[in-house]
Amino acid sequence: MELQLAERVQRIKPSPTLAVTARAAELRAAGHDVIGLGAGEPDFDTPSHIVEAAVTAARAGQTRYTAVDGTAELKQAIIDKLQRDNGLAYEPSQILVSSGAKQSLFNAMAALLNEGDEIVIPAPYWVSYPDMALVFGARPVYVSAGAESRFKITPEQLEAALSERTRMVVLNSPSNPTGSAYTRDELAALGAVLERYPQVVVASDDIYEHILWREEPFSNIANAAPAIAERTLVVNGVSKAYAMTGWRIGYAAGPAELIAAMKKVQSQSTSNPASISQAAALAALNGDQGCIAPMREQFKQRHDFVVERLNAMPGVQCEPCDGTFYCFPSVAQAMERLGFSDDVAFAEQLISDAGVALVPGSAFGAPGYVRISYATSMENLERAMDRLAGRLVG
Repeated sequence: MELQLAERVQRIKPSPTLAVTARAAELRAAGHDVIGLGAGEPDFDTPSHIVEAAVTAARAGQTRYTAVDGTAELKQAIIDKLQRDNGLAYEPSQILVSSGAKQSLFNAMAALLNEGDEIVIPAPYWVSYPDMALVFGARPVYVSAGAESRFKITPEQLEAALSERTRMVVLNSPSNPTGSAYTRDELAALGAVLERYPQVVVASDDIYEHILWREEPFSNIANAAPAIAERTLVVNGVSKAYAMTGWRIGYAAGPAELIAAMKKVQSQSTSNPASISQAAALAALNGDQGCIAPMREQFKQRHDFVVERLNAMPGVQCEPCDGTFYCFPSVAQAMERLGFSDDVAFAEQLISDAGVALVPGSAFGAPGYVRISYATSMENLERAMDRLAGRLVG
């Protein structure tokens, strides 16, 4: 029997980052020595006090359904965190806990976007933004920013991309894949443009908030442009800062009407996030925050090493990052010298010839680049850089 699949699923493609990780695992299983630099996942263990909180919760019988939007205790911890770290005030009706920040964003797009609506997405972008929008029939409008602007869009570019059909703008700072972060002044300038478009909701993806090492502290657009704070959706989670990717807890804070609609969507998909994971997230947000700095410091050391090594390779240019655990070097000159016109083929050749798995930049809307994750050991990074240097010199 030939199945007829829904048109919406044929609009989208599988996640390229997960595909690269799976390809590396497949080659390792076949006996090949492959160093994976594709996964967006801290290589540290979840801090012990967070794990113990989950164990205690399980033993205490906290294994049943919770409220769809999260436990009251966790929602309050999120409210406290947003006030403590970001100076933003919310009520419980403005908070939704989901199975990861990705689900929070998916819920938001389900609640906001209609067929033919437009969503403005700065490029390079996280791979899932456009495909999530396509599920709902919305049209991604890409705004490209290159290395000359440190991959950050200008107010003029944003103005040119907005229209009466725009319903959402997505901002991710610090950025996956580039590692660049907007300053408060840059966000204020973007906010001044958005003030003139009252129908637009801004989704601020803050998942890498705590993995930031520039001198200026973190800001999101709700901080920098208070006039649009009431139509800003702040999306965050515990995955990156607390090395909790597998626990799958993210959250959104924003207008109560939008949060209620997102809750309705979630009630008909996954219902509540895992109760034990919520107990762990509660311990992460309310507990000692001293576990974050040592991980951030190691990411910075790895960043410095990788960027220096990349810039010493022929045909590679890599901008220093403000944070995250990614860098996004241009390999266009190296590709041209080695006879590649396609960064997907180039990345595939690197897996085969050098045993190094990277994600091609075209997956992020930036052909000619690659994303390198340094969320792995220094030993692996040293071996990977040696292999890349050997291949690119050759």
